[in-house]
Amino acid sequence: MSKHSIKKVVLAYSGGLDTSVILHWLREEYACEIVTFTADLGQGEELSPVREKAKALGVKEIFIEDLREEFVRDFVFPMFRANTLYEGRYLLGTSIARPLIAKRQIEIARATKADAVSHGATGKGNDQVRFELGYYALMPDIKIIAPWREWSLNSRTKLIEYAKARQIAIPEGKQGEPPYSMDANLLHISYEGKVLEDPWARAPEEMFRLTVSPEKAPDKAEEIEIEFEHGDAVAVNGKKLSPANLLAELNRLGGKHGVGRLDLVENRYVGMKSRGVYETPGGTILLEAHRAIESITLDRGAGHLKDEMMPRYAELIYFGYWWSPERKMLQAAIDLSQENVSGTVALKLYKGSVSVLGRKSPKSLYRMDYVTFEEDEVYNQRDAEGFIKLNALRLRLGAAARK
Repeated sequence: MSKHSIKKVVLAYSGGLDTSVILHWLREEYACEIVTFTADLGQGEELSPVREKAKALGVKEIFIEDLREEFVRDFVFPMFRANTLYEGRYLLGTSIARPLIAKRQIEIARATKADAVSHGATGKGNDQVRFELGYYALMPDIKIIAPWREWSLNSRTKLIEYAKARQIAIPEGKQGEPPYSMDANLLHISYEGKVLEDPWARAPEEMFRLTVSPEKAPDKAEEIEIEFEHGDAVAVNGKKLSPANLLAELNRLGGKHGVGRLDLVENRYVGMKSRGVYETPGGTILLEAHRAIESITLDRGAGHLKDEMMPRYAELIYFGYWWSPERKMLQAAIDLSQENVSGTVALKLYKGSVSVLGRKSPKSLYRMDYVTFEEDEVYNQRDAEGFIKLNALRLRLGAAARK
C-alpha cells in the first residue's frame, strides 16, 4: 500500500493518548486528511471533550455517535440468546463491541469517501483481528492502517516522548507508570496490564469502577424480577425498559451487590495467554436469568443442542467472526429456539452472588401433573420398565459378549 495513495482516513478515535498520537502520526506519515469516529457504547465518560480535542488537532469531520441502543439490541442481546461464554467463563464484553464499531466506521468511510480506516489496536491482541475482519467483510477493498504494526513507538515511554515533542496533551496519570489498559461499555469493563500481567498478583480493590467488593456489599439480599419475550429481557421489576436502559439498570443493581467480577487467564486468538479482570454485573445477572427461563420453556433436545453449539459460537465472536456466514447460520438456529422463551424470573442478589428463586411462563413445558410425587392420572409408571429395558439392550448384549 503506497502511503501517497491515501487521501482520507477514518480513525477510530477515543481522545486518549494512543489515538491522539495516531492522529498526528497519520498526518506525518501519510499526509492525509483525518476523519475521527467515536462510538458511545455506554463507557460512562463525557464525550464532548473528545470533540474539542479533535477540533484542537485540526480535524474537520468529527463523528461522535450514541450507539448504545443498537449495541445492546443488535449485538449483546443476540449473543445472550445463546448463553455465550468464551472458555466457559468470559461474557465477551470487549469482543461483542468490535463488530459494531467496525460496521459504523465503514459506513462513515463510504459516506465521506475515505480511502482507508485506522484503529489503535496493538499487534499483540485480539482487537486488531476483530476490527479488520469486520472491515474486510463489510468493504472488501478497504485499505487498513494499523499504526502499532508499522511504527517504532513500541512502548508507553516512546508514546509519551512522541506526544511531548509535538505538544500533544497527555492525560493525567499517564506521565509515569503505565495505567491499566481499560475497555468499557454498557456490558462490562475490562482491565489488563500493569500488575495484572503477573497472573499470581492480586487485582487491587481501588481498580474496580462498576462493582463494590462482595465484602462491602449490603448485608441484606435484594430480590428482583426480569421479564423475557422471545429470549430477550424486556422489563425489570415490572418496568418495561429499552435494551440499553435495561442493561444499565441491571448494572446498577448488580454493581451495588458486588455481582459480576471475574479474574481470568484466557487464550488470545494470536496464540498467547492473557490475564484480564472483568466487571460484568448486568450481564452476569442476565445470563443466570436467561438460563432459568429457558429451563421451563425450551425443549430438552433443542436446549442440549444449543449448549453444544455455544462454545463454537462464543469462539467465533471472540476471534472476530461476527460477520461470517457460519456465525449467521448459528444465530438463525439460536433465534429460532427462542420463539417460546418468554416469561418471568425471580432472582436474589447477595454479596457477589446471583441465585434463581423462581420462574414462570405462559409457554412453560413444566407440568405439575407429570412431575408430582403425589398420585396422578397422566403418567403410567409401569411404562418406564420397557423404556429402561430397550435402552439397556445394547449394554446387556455387550456384557453377554464379553462373558
